[in-house]
Amino acid sequence: MTEPLLAVENISKRFGATQALAGVQFDILPGEIHALTGENGAGKSTLMKIISGNYAPDTGQIRVNGTPVAFANPSQAKAAGIAIIHQELNTVPELTVAENLALGAEPTKSGVLDRRGMIAAARAKLALVGADIDPATPIGRLSVGLQQMIEIARAISEDAKILVLDEPTAALSQTESQTLFALLHEMRDRGMGLVYISHRMEEVWALADRITVLRDGCVVGTRAKAEVDPSEIVRMMVGREVHDLYLRSERAAGDVRLQVAGLAGAPGIGPVSFDVRAGEVVALVGLIGAGRTEVVRLIYGADKATSGTVTLDGVPLASRRPGRSIGHGVGLLPESRKDQALFLLMSVTDNVVISTLSRWSTAGVLARRALRKAVGALTERLRLKAASNNAEVRSLSGGNQQKVVLARMLAQEPKVLILDEPTRGVDIGAKSEIYRIINDIAKTGTAVLIVSSDLPEALGIADRLLVMRRGLIAAELGAVGATEEQVMEYATGVLSFEGTT
Repeated sequence: MTEPLLAVENISKRFGATQALAGVQFDILPGEIHALTGENGAGKSTLMKIISGNYAPDTGQIRVNGTPVAFANPSQAKAAGIAIIHQELNTVPELTVAENLALGAEPTKSGVLDRRGMIAAARAKLALVGADIDPATPIGRLSVGLQQMIEIARAISEDAKILVLDEPTAALSQTESQTLFALLHEMRDRGMGLVYISHRMEEVWALADRITVLRDGCVVGTRAKAEVDPSEIVRMMVGREVHDLYLRSERAAGDVRLQVAGLAGAPGIGPVSFDVRAGEVVALVGLIGAGRTEVVRLIYGADKATSGTVTLDGVPLASRRPGRSIGHGVGLLPESRKDQALFLLMSVTDNVVISTLSRWSTAGVLARRALRKAVGALTERLRLKAASNNAEVRSLSGGNQQKVVLARMLAQEPKVLILDEPTRGVDIGAKSEIYRIINDIAKTGTAVLIVSSDLPEALGIADRLLVMRRGLIAAELGAVGATEEQVMEYATGVLSFEGTT
């Protein structure tokens, strides 16, 4: 038998009343990609934080190359050859690529920073991952995919033997994802052990040699990919069958609720014109950088429009700002929940009601019992997993944080609901629930506008698709009968709006 690079034996971890992990067994072999999957709150993040030295286990043992270890901090795990690439990248946007790669170990000569040596070292590190990037470039100007490559280059250059990747493709384009996959295969062939955490079953199937499923802090099982099929892994994840993941009920669209006419913003964005009817779900699709997020931010008033109008139920919305949009009945779930939507140090309850406090107060006094009851109903409806609704949002998994933002949107009872990548970082069971909630919201007459990079999702839940390319609407398609290939042909310019090549 091959000695594991790392073995986790009977690891348990408790936070107050919450048992995050219970008797977990997990190992990583040389030259394998081991996928770790499970619903949000299953314990994946806690296990990775123990492996990387951020948490100490309550019970159990970690072995590296057969030797027992006890990491007191991440530096000790790093010294043992363990590196982790987080979903939220640990880079400093204002610093250059070279400065980020040297951070914490800057080369010096006679006590002075050796910039020439730092740039030369950066080029050597970038060559390890085949990244042709100018080391003098501020890292904040690079795409997420390139920043991720830089983090991987740093890990390899520091002689990492075990690399943990947490939802690495969440913000990557298809091309960037394929580049990453090729690099991971090269690293596996060099004998490294890779832990790949993902909710995307197609990625797990493309990459993994073995798959371990966690549920409620316990290992449900570890399987060689050749021994199972995707449906069995999904059953292991959620503890039940997931039928009809996508849901689109037969709905009779009502009058035009949201009308966008000639809307334009920053250079290269717009003008765009379209409408969304009451009870209709419309998806904005296209390649990353096509302008989808920019358009919904213009509608909401988060960015200033240079021209065009937005009309709600026939009434033009002038001087648009987020606060006024909420008051008019327009809700936006933004693309980046941590940067743009959440108050991480506040409770679940406070995050849910922060936009609707006036609804729960009389003469400045909050009706706390009614407020807590309403929040409880929303979090139960979304099956949000938290120690309690008094828990700080930062303690929740990424998918459950997304559910908090969605609960806030529902608390606003919007006439128009705009959802920018609503299922990013959300597990398959929660996705099914969110799709059903979107469908139920539309059935009440709410107009729903979705930005989605997941084409099967957009085709499965939307009534119409608006394909964006270079800041403009390239095509409008009925979701029924449309194909992924057709959407991509419009998104890439292979087909024009008239359908000619």
